[in-house]
Amino acid sequence: MTASPTAKETILVVDDEASIRRILETRLSMIGYQVVTASDGEEAIEAFHRVLPDLVVLDVMMPKLDGYGVCQELRKESDVPIVMLTALGDVADRITGLELGADDYVVKPFSPKELEARIRCVLRRVEKDPGAGIPNSGVIQVGDLRIDTNKRQVYRGDERIRLTGMEFSLLELLVSRSGEPFSRGEILKEVWGYTPERHVDTRVVDVHISRLRSKLEDDPANPELILTARGTGYLFQRIVEPVATEGS
Repeated sequence: MTASPTAKETILVVDDEASIRRILETRLSMIGYQVVTASDGEEAIEAFHRVLPDLVVLDVMMPKLDGYGVCQELRKESDVPIVMLTALGDVADRITGLELGADDYVVKPFSPKELEARIRCVLRRVEKDPGAGIPNSGVIQVGDLRIDTNKRQVYRGDERIRLTGMEFSLLELLVSRSGEPFSRGEILKEVWGYTPERHVDTRVVDVHISRLRSKLEDDPANPELILTARGTGYLFQRIVEPVATEGS
């Protein structure tokens, strides 16, 4: 039995095909979500500001402003989870969307059940218990970088570094086993919930690692925090130790 969302989470569905909007609105409403729809990019941005959704399902090919443009605009002001809908076999669509800040993608044509599963997974990662998997979680200091696993926030000095929910979940996973590599397959399973039989493009991981490095590293081309484990995957290099938080 599939658990229903709590507190009527709101999903913004953006697609220029009316049939897809109707199907997704019906299916997602049936399992407990509030659904708002938009038929083009400009309408999507207006709807986003009006309802402040918990997640956006965003088609790539749309009139007026395409999905890439919408994703870029939303990322200027929000860390809202974004699941892109991309064309069958078009790897460039998937990678470009991820590079612009999308959290996940579903390839058209897709089954509504597949999209429902991706939505649940992304929301679960964003809303999961703070500090899960990190011994003595709290505030972790790495040089001038401060990772607050309770608030799911990262700071450099007094300046907050904005991460999406999936980016923080990826960082949290790497930190949980600092100094030990995670394979791309492990990362896909732990962060995105993908199992090996799904045959997901591992570049999903590579793109998110690149995004994390661009935000956390002094020199992303020569990373010191998030390193590539040759032939394996990635690891968080520095030894991290929680520091005392207020009231501890």
